[in-house]
Amino acid sequence: MAQIDHIGIAVKSLTAAKSIYEKLGLGVSSEETVEQERVRVVMVPVGESRLELLEATSEDSAIAKFIAKRGEGLHHVCLRVPNLTEAVARMKKDGVRLVSEQIKVGAGGHRYVFVHPSSAGGVLLELVEAQETQP
Repeated sequence: MAQIDHIGIAVKSLTAAKSIYEKLGLGVSSEETVEQERVRVVMVPVGESRLELLEATSEDSAIAKFIAKRGEGLHHVCLRVPNLTEAVARMKKDGVRLVSEQIKVGAGGHRYVFVHPSSAGGVLLELVEAQETQP
């Protein structure tokens, strides 16, 4: 069964963005860089899910382009699925448009793939594979 893993939020500055969550008394993970996506991220646990704050490390990253076009804010919703390989195969078979059909490894070692907004009601949808423990 799929569950919400995290909600991705594009920000200009991790330092500025994470301060509101710290003021609320929430824990904020240490920064991690995801080189292939050209972003720095922190995770903010909230209940059984997390907020992922994303800061661009390059002007040509997807996050930099998103902020230039739309400003800071909600970037994507991420669902945790039991078997990512099976989910991707099923979606491809059913004609779902993926941003990339290649499963990648991102922050925290999670395997992930993005579903194009045109196939997900206008929302960029990320799928990650469930792991034994979630931070």
